[in-house]
Amino acid sequence: QVQLVESGGGLVQAGGSLRLSCTASGILFSMYDMAWYRQAPGKQRELVAQISSGGSTNYVDSVKGRFTISRDNALKTVYLQMDSLNSEDTAVYYCNAKRRWTPSRSADYWGPGTQVTVSS
Repeated sequence: QVQLVESGGGLVQAGGSLRLSCTASGILFSMYDMAWYRQAPGKQRELVAQISSGGSTNYVDSVKGRFTISRDNALKTVYLQMDSLNSEDTAVYYCNAKRRWTPSRSADYWGPGTQVTVSS
């Protein structure tokens, strides 16, 4: 059974920091591309940051220079360090794990989400 469990969300003042963690079980973690998505009220879910199985990273423009994604394959955990938070970062943050073996065979898993609220 595959599980992704997020932690680290909460309430923080604008300008503050939080670190989200997502620990996986039931998958060969090191072979998966990992990502953080977020969904604010009334908005579509958006990709925030991703890190490939090889360690390459990508960020949405709005968080570049403020957020850092990293992974620890030994702990089967992906992190999202969030600094200089502002009210627009308020959302539910979701962990995602993806792996593609062939164009027709892939796996895609989601965590339940963790709430991040930034007060101004």
